[in-house]
Amino acid sequence: MVREIWKRGFTARRLTYWTPALALSVAAVALAPYAAEAVRARHRAATPPVRHLPYPQLDWPLEISNSQYLPMDWTDVPGWNDDDQLAAYRTFRASCKPIAAKTDAAPDGRVDGKALGDSLRDPCRDARATDLADNAAARAFFERHFEPLRISKLGDADGFVTGYYEPVIEGSRTQNEVYNVPVYRRPSNLFVRGFKQDATSLPNKGPVYRKIGRRKLVPYYDRAEIEDGAIEGRGLEIAWLRNQTDLLFAQIQGSARISLDDGSTIRINYDAYNGLPYTPVGRILIERGIIPREQMSMQRIRDWMEQNPEGANELRRMNRSYIFFREVQLSEKDEAVGAQGIPLTPGRSIAVDKSLHVYGTPFFITGELPIESEKSKTAFHRLMIAQDTGSAIVGPARADLYFGAGQDAGKVSGRLKHSIQFVMLVPKSLDPVARGRKMPLPDARPSEKIAKLFPQVLPKEAAKDQVKDQAKDQGQANKAAASPVNDAKAPAPAASASPATTVAQNVVAPQPVPLPEARPRIESDRNIRRLRYGRRHRNRR
Repeated sequence: MVREIWKRGFTARRLTYWTPALALSVAAVALAPYAAEAVRARHRAATPPVRHLPYPQLDWPLEISNSQYLPMDWTDVPGWNDDDQLAAYRTFRASCKPIAAKTDAAPDGRVDGKALGDSLRDPCRDARATDLADNAAARAFFERHFEPLRISKLGDADGFVTGYYEPVIEGSRTQNEVYNVPVYRRPSNLFVRGFKQDATSLPNKGPVYRKIGRRKLVPYYDRAEIEDGAIEGRGLEIAWLRNQTDLLFAQIQGSARISLDDGSTIRINYDAYNGLPYTPVGRILIERGIIPREQMSMQRIRDWMEQNPEGANELRRMNRSYIFFREVQLSEKDEAVGAQGIPLTPGRSIAVDKSLHVYGTPFFITGELPIESEKSKTAFHRLMIAQDTGSAIVGPARADLYFGAGQDAGKVSGRLKHSIQFVMLVPKSLDPVARGRKMPLPDARPSEKIAKLFPQVLPKEAAKDQVKDQAKDQGQANKAAASPVNDAKAPAPAASASPATTVAQNVVAPQPVPLPEARPRIESDRNIRRLRYGRRHRNRR
């Protein structure tokens, strides 16, 4: 009886002891999922978002190939307040019409990969809505819509300018004893890959071919072959000039006014070239020691050619490039038409490298030039508008200044070959300083251990897509080479490629996507002492 009572008391005491523990265990089991979820939530909040590979390509605020630039304040631009910005404003407004008509901008606003893209649309919209008549208002317009950016070729302090003009040449519509040098229009067998043969505008760089049969392509005739009659008798003559020197200077300038023997005038403009590089004849005369560099001008070249006809033939043919013209319907009062498709403005229009710059871009050119005479140093502070181009105009701070038509304009432009400062006016929507503040920082470098754990290769699906795209591009390139008329968007071949065949492109296997270099392993002094202590302790054992 006593034992029974004792057993009952012991059971009661045991239950009293274990009941709270059991309750706590049940509660812990019930709350465990919630606690785990809370821990995961805190971990997600503390962990930065995962960057999917490959890393997205970030656009720089402003990127112009092989150039360096420095943002400036308007007060730091030399001679800015001395210029007549109203004249530049009117020239800029003329450029705005074709800018507003362009519709080939990419979704991100870039046009042909150029840094300014279609950013000139906003200032053009304001300019076309307002016809200013005051110089101060014009200056305020440019200051309101643009930021000044000093620009030059990488490694150079300044840019470089030359001049050009529209020659006035005597000629005839018919060939005779006096006028027997033909001015040719673009031949029908001239072919540029990626362009239709009757395209209104062909590039002034890259290879040009002539077609033999239906498919075979060979380089087009050079200057010597054309002068020797390679394309004569095909009805390509626009007019006839007195000598080859007149034609050469018209080709160098890219346009001309031909005063015909019947009293009328025709206007010709650049239309195409034969695909061979331009060689300056003045540079050859300098290298041969015939004309000193400091005395070089177009007038000196012309005088030497007239005095040395045999040497002139040999010198001229060293420039293998040859220009073809088109006749344009302009009156004697109209200026020559630039590559943008609008009449140029003397003293305000410039030719630039169209592979880097957008037509309509304002450039403030400041420095000293020999405007008054060959030895003068005339202060030149002038806002110019990019409206033309040329095959010899290459680089981010390289320009040809247009001075108009006639002999006086030719004298001024002929003596320009000077270094000078370029200030490019960038629309405020592309302000590199403001946009640079918004650029995201790159990811931190991973540790060496993490970099080894995650080999950075393209996912299988992305790799398959890349191979398919390359194979598709190769098929399109082969098809374009075999077709007499190529699509305008097809890429042009390299200049060194064989003209009669199409070089096959190898389909490249997808390559690993490189991560930033791993952080170096730098052990703290404390860790080093701990490792050394552990090593000694193990050795004692």
